[in-house]
Amino acid sequence: MNGPNAQPISQNPDVRLLGRMLGDVIRAYGGEKLFRQTEYIRSTSVDRFRGIEGAEASDRGLGALSLDDTLNFVRGFMLFSLLANLAEDRQGLAHEEGATVAEAIARLKAEGTSPETVMEMLAGSLIVPVLTAHPTEVRRKSIIDHKNRIAALMAMRDEGQVVTADGDDIDAAIYRQIALLWQTRPLRREKLFVADEIENARAYMQEVFLTALPKLYMRWEKALGARPPGFVRLGTWIGGDRDGNPFVNADTLRYAIARDGGTAIRHYLESIHRLGAEISISSAMSETPEAVLALAEKSGDTAPSRADEPYRRALSGIYARLAATHVKLIGDQPPRPSSLSGEPYAGPDELRADLVTVASGLASDGDGALSSGGALGRLIRGVEIFGFHLATLDLRQNSDVHQRVIAELFKTAGVAPDYASLDEAARLELLVAELSHNRPLAGEWTSYSEETAKELAIVRAAARAQADFGRGAITTYNISKTESVSDMLEVYVLLKQAGLYRVAEDGTPSATIMSVPLFETIADLQAAPQTMRAFFAIPKMRALAKARGHQEVMIGYSDSNKDGGYLTSTWELYEASGALAPVFAEAGVAMQLFHGRGGAVGRGGGSAFGAILAQPEGTVQGRIRITEQGEVIAAKYGTVDNAVTSLETMASATILATLSSDPLAKADAARFKAAMTELSASAFGHYRDLVYGTDGFRPFFRQMTPINEIATLKIGSRPSSRTASDRIEDLRAIPWVFSWAQARVMLPGWFGTGQAFAGFADKGLLRAMAGEWSYFQTILANMEMVLAKSDMGIAAHYADLVEDRALADTLFGRIKTGWNQARESLLAATGQNHLLEAHPALAASIRLRLPYIEPLNLLQIELMKRHRAGEADERIGEGIQLTINAIATALRNSG
Repeated sequence: MNGPNAQPISQNPDVRLLGRMLGDVIRAYGGEKLFRQTEYIRSTSVDRFRGIEGAEASDRGLGALSLDDTLNFVRGFMLFSLLANLAEDRQGLAHEEGATVAEAIARLKAEGTSPETVMEMLAGSLIVPVLTAHPTEVRRKSIIDHKNRIAALMAMRDEGQVVTADGDDIDAAIYRQIALLWQTRPLRREKLFVADEIENARAYMQEVFLTALPKLYMRWEKALGARPPGFVRLGTWIGGDRDGNPFVNADTLRYAIARDGGTAIRHYLESIHRLGAEISISSAMSETPEAVLALAEKSGDTAPSRADEPYRRALSGIYARLAATHVKLIGDQPPRPSSLSGEPYAGPDELRADLVTVASGLASDGDGALSSGGALGRLIRGVEIFGFHLATLDLRQNSDVHQRVIAELFKTAGVAPDYASLDEAARLELLVAELSHNRPLAGEWTSYSEETAKELAIVRAAARAQADFGRGAITTYNISKTESVSDMLEVYVLLKQAGLYRVAEDGTPSATIMSVPLFETIADLQAAPQTMRAFFAIPKMRALAKARGHQEVMIGYSDSNKDGGYLTSTWELYEASGALAPVFAEAGVAMQLFHGRGGAVGRGGGSAFGAILAQPEGTVQGRIRITEQGEVIAAKYGTVDNAVTSLETMASATILATLSSDPLAKADAARFKAAMTELSASAFGHYRDLVYGTDGFRPFFRQMTPINEIATLKIGSRPSSRTASDRIEDLRAIPWVFSWAQARVMLPGWFGTGQAFAGFADKGLLRAMAGEWSYFQTILANMEMVLAKSDMGIAAHYADLVEDRALADTLFGRIKTGWNQARESLLAATGQNHLLEAHPALAASIRLRLPYIEPLNLLQIELMKRHRAGEADERIGEGIQLTINAIATALRNSG
């Protein structure tokens, strides 16, 4: 888990340097009194956690803080956690051994798998991080930007530089950035709109991904000894995910496509402009191939100063055509318009072909050094993987919406008066018949309900996006709450209304967007193999999947966890994946799994490398997509270096999971799986009994945690619940996990597991599973981190917020007992004496944070009491939001 040169965080010189500078900033800008208050609270809290004699009885210093002092104090602790996170990332704490493609190839070679076999596998591979707008990032973009500037300055410092390129002293520049952080408002004043979320993600794409991915491909080419295909690409949901978000519509989809596409095209234009300045080859000094001369002649560049510079003239023509493409697709001139006229490119393949012509010309002269790699090579690679769309945008909607829309279309067209009342067999008969011809149900001038009109507008906007920016712009349509085959076919009927599903004269179907089921609840995961088998039994659907070469299935970590608890969720996801593989093999279709993971362990978070390697054998197949959201995007993709590490981790794990042999013997695998089935059933019973079977749990949860206060944070465009209900079932998974984390219980990441382990008779088998089975090791590692970050002592203070004291004592008693059982059982299975004994750097990282989190928790509780008692001072509400922000920053994952 630790980088090769990582050191315990308490000894990390970056923490000491940045912490000292922050203290100086607080003294200079907040005053001596605030500095002394902050330092007193910090030192006494640290002493308590170190077990210094008498520290427990000392005054914490929190009672002396006025409301204004409280706000400033919380900001200070939040910024320390932010800077500690930066220091950790720089020290490589998140690096995992063996997680580079070069290391994966070396391991496979040792196992007898050649690099040529890896290349063959990569030819059919697809690995995609999919950025989502799930509201778990509590920090403003301005805060993250300052943090990244500090990271860049620290990197210069590492290289021995003492001044920046502009002549500024580096330490002074770091201090200024920390001072700016101190004076930057940490909370958003306005709720985010969908356009804001699109822009936030676009900034990462522009500043990080456009540079990181081509850079990685250059590295991979060296590791593989050949140029690999474009198997890692970028995806996004933002602007197309309508599930529970009424603010996403055809306009937001068009905006997302245009903004992302324009970003890619402008990046290419700037790259071509720089190449034109660099490639100054004269025809008098070098023999120029006919293809390059033809490009130069077609360019229309007749400037006398470039008459003998065919490459520059060719690039001028390419630039002019691409600038015209920008005008055509985006609707305005690029920042640097071309003085030449050019025909817009029909697609990115045409642009790539022209760039390859230039590269081939350079390769034909001398030893080819001018064509290999470099800026031109990175540009060609960028055009291959980003196209004119930059990131592939997914569509997503709830199956209930599709059912209502299809019912209205059928009724209005006179096909079926009451589709909703039909059973599954009758629905399928009707849908299959509708998908056997091209006649649309939707009339251009027919009046529909607002919901149906909105959904029709979406698919029509998707068709326009594909026509303008290429088919790579939108390729999948995810269906939340998939329970049956009809849920999948309804989407194809909807796509048909925009010409995105067609039937040829011979009856062969085709679709440029794939209908993808999302199995979320425990019951849906268990039924997934049966659902997909029935889907493939329909000849047209099987033909569609075979023509495409693969079919995607999305599995949801968040809702399955909220539905069945941590252990059962992870096991049912594992079981569903494994059970789906033979269904796909029978149909002769490759399986592509889309993992809907969150940042917190309760929503599938944890090590991506370990999670991918722990997938059932035969289920990865070189193809995987994974959601990335909120605070995870900033942590993994906040800088080019972080993105390179994260993307390479995902790529190497996918290669290994596809080609590496599983060392686990079949007999052991059967034994271990039987044990997991028993453990899962036990954990499920304990979890469901507490969360859904205990009277009073709902008010207990809502009063103990800051769930209602979290809803006031302006961190996302969508509501925190799917309906106005306060039922746990209707609450979104993110605030569910987020609120338990704030209260330091982190219940979704462990509850039920301890009781299941404690009640399992064969403790030796548990130890064997922990020692030999990568899947079980990953489960335990993630749960261990959650247990280490939780604190039942602090959680007890939150339980005191519950009005019914008898209820609070009973339910919190059950939770605490379960936590103790989880800890003791985990230690027994792993042979450790204390949590994270085997991961000392991670343990030290968490220990560093704990003294800073406890005062924040205690302040949050006091402010919540005052707020719930009706105190109207707006600083109380602001203080609660600040503590939520600070605690989430310190814990490093929110929801």
